Amino acid sequence: MEVAPSRSTAGPIPWERVHRVVREAVAGLPDTSAEAVLAELKRNVYDGIRADELALAQIMAARTLVEREPNYSFVAARLLLDLLRGEATSYLADEPRQPDYAEMAAGYADYFRDYLRRGIDLQLLDEELAAFDLDILAAALRPERDLDLGLLGLQTLYDRYLLRDPHAGIRFELPQAFFMRVAMGLAIREPERDTRAVEFYELLSTLRFMTSTPTLFNAGTRRPQLSSCFLTTVSDDLESIFTGYRNNALLAKYSGGLGNDWTPVRGLGAHIRGTGGKSQGVVPFLKIANDTTVAVNQGGKRKGAACAYLETWHIDIEEFLELRKNTGDDRRRTHDMNTANWVPDEFLRRVEADAQWTLFSPDEVPDLHDLYGTAFAERYRAYEKAADAGQIRVFRRVSATQLWRRMLTMLFETGHPWITFKDPCNLRSPQQHAGVVHSSNLCTEITLNTSPDEIAVCNLGSVNLARHIGKDGLDVEALRKTVRTAVRMLDNVIDINFYTVPEARRSNLRHRPVGLGLMGFTDALFELGIPQASDEAVEFADRSMEVLSYHAISASVELAGERGAYPSFDGSLWSRGILPLDSLRLLAEARGEDELDIDTSSTLDWDALRERVRTVGMRNSNVLAIAPTATISNICGVGQSIEPLFSNLFVKSNMSGEFTVVNPYLVRDLKRRGLWDERMVVELKLHDGVLGPIERVPEELKKLYATAFEFDSRWLVDAAARRQKWIDQAQSLNLYLAEPSGRALDALYRHAWRRGLKTTYYLRSRAATQVEKSTLRGTDGRLNAVAPAVPAVPADASGAAAACRIDDPDCEACQ
Repeated sequence: MEVAPSRSTAGPIPWERVHRVVREAVAGLPDTSAEAVLAELKRNVYDGIRADELALAQIMAARTLVEREPNYSFVAARLLLDLLRGEATSYLADEPRQPDYAEMAAGYADYFRDYLRRGIDLQLLDEELAAFDLDILAAALRPERDLDLGLLGLQTLYDRYLLRDPHAGIRFELPQAFFMRVAMGLAIREPERDTRAVEFYELLSTLRFMTSTPTLFNAGTRRPQLSSCFLTTVSDDLESIFTGYRNNALLAKYSGGLGNDWTPVRGLGAHIRGTGGKSQGVVPFLKIANDTTVAVNQGGKRKGAACAYLETWHIDIEEFLELRKNTGDDRRRTHDMNTANWVPDEFLRRVEADAQWTLFSPDEVPDLHDLYGTAFAERYRAYEKAADAGQIRVFRRVSATQLWRRMLTMLFETGHPWITFKDPCNLRSPQQHAGVVHSSNLCTEITLNTSPDEIAVCNLGSVNLARHIGKDGLDVEALRKTVRTAVRMLDNVIDINFYTVPEARRSNLRHRPVGLGLMGFTDALFELGIPQASDEAVEFADRSMEVLSYHAISASVELAGERGAYPSFDGSLWSRGILPLDSLRLLAEARGEDELDIDTSSTLDWDALRERVRTVGMRNSNVLAIAPTATISNICGVGQSIEPLFSNLFVKSNMSGEFTVVNPYLVRDLKRRGLWDERMVVELKLHDGVLGPIERVPEELKKLYATAFEFDSRWLVDAAARRQKWIDQAQSLNLYLAEPSGRALDALYRHAWRRGLKTTYYLRSRAATQVEKSTLRGTDGRLNAVAPAVPAVPADASGAAAACRIDDPDCEACQ
């Protein structure tokens, strides 16, 4: 945890203030005690401790108690908030200040005006923000919402999002000012921008919806690069390749995540007309792309991030599979860049038939890159005949089954390349008339057209599903209101956005895609008492996504009526009255009934919406995509995206440090049964947060709180398939295998293909041996203490399997 140096000199500990602040921190939080925090604190402080060290010690004292009571996470957050208040107000007043919560709440409006003025003076904020009616906005601020943030959420904001003086390194942006700044930045071109800013602020500050990380970083600033994802296609010439490197660097500079389609680049041994020589293939160029990703670190806020895609018929596919290996020629390895297979249906058919597969160099079969479905299969077979006739020079025959096994083996051993499916991405794309989807993005949820002239851009945000569960289940009306405002916010991004390359601006303004997703899905299941591995969970995935999709599409239609349809609307599936649900028919027609196993049920009035879409139009070519939400879910205090629970008790490590995470729903239910005690904490640690071996836990709780490796991942695939029918793009879907085998991997990924999924993301598997357990209180902060062991896990909370050992598995470039 990074803390700005204190302006105060060391001296006797101000115990009177410490007691007051700690009591304020525990106020209203059940099962917490100021005495417990103070006792822990007094073990580790001394007269003469610096003020900043004392503030940190208070936070750490509360953190050590989180394993026993999850509410201490909020206690620690409030103590961090006290530190932040002092840092911000002292900086703005240019004199030491340390207001308590009540003082800060009373003076928040004045602070907000001072904050804006200083941000503009430092040239961090757009001076246009001063033109808002600050009286209206200041009156709308709700300081009490700071108390809704847990420690992981507030620490994430503190370390990475809140504005600071670029020279002094001092933060002066408090959480509610942060949410209002983002809201103002997104409302800056609205006709009634004060009203809209308050509306947007309400959504963000209540944690019902959160925009993506680039939007949170840059909204309201002088360089508002707000988009999350950029997809490019690299052409087969040096000028295009090196332009691609330049574009990657410019796009990554302001926090964009990259998906690069490298399929057009000729393969190893292909003829080069200009020199008369032979090509070294695509791999050396991928190595340079990898190094560019490392060099451009997004302003020091986080690492650059990119994913390279290659189609399965490319002559270099076998070398491509090995790019992430730790052995072999390091000049032909890309240790810092993600990779993904772009798999056509024809290949899976050959696998199922145990047939041969032919690899080609794209310079001799250039149209395969733009073909999909039946057209691809027919042309591919024609090229095989041409190769047999000696009309193609560079090709190689391999066993489709053996190549598939190698793909799955590399996926298990290195975590890459991911498996994504070309044909469903294209056959169900609303924009078939305007181009081809050549790849997905960094996190496999974006499926937009790319070409040498257009860089696809997507603008992301996610609904917090857990905040839309009421006493009667899913609160449909609340969800409708959230989605309506969220889609407007995302559409605004397109016009406000700072574009670093013209190809991205041209594409985004022509098609106007957005990607509304969700997070907190597993939290919602816990609230409803539905186990993840159940028909009820699959049904809830279906129905909740149907509601989200219905209102998102409806909101885009409403915006089209107000602002006009997107320019390339005519000829799209939308314009023909074909909604995502209807596009399943197109995939079924191309695949055949025996290759597709999907559910087409619905419950809402889609006929009426279909007619509105056709006649009024859509404001956005694409509306829905489920991103990983790795960071914004931390801010909101819920589980990532559609991820299952990894463990009920663990230490989460990320760029902000290490945080004890306890499943609060489990603790709640164990308390109701009188089972939450010190012994239960010890047993959870002993069994790595898994309930199964703990005899006194009732079976219904073991089933409800089963962790990701305790049930078959086909449940996750089935839930994802039910969501996919409502989504015009895709979803970041991680899969889990407790005991991987070739047979299990093959069955799981063929199941995903038959269910009509467009993409998959990481494969998670357990380590051969458990990760070393570290002491909570010894590693959870800088102060020494002793405590029982707690399993420490990587930043994605997914275990320590070889498939997960990567630099940044949370894919924070997306969210």
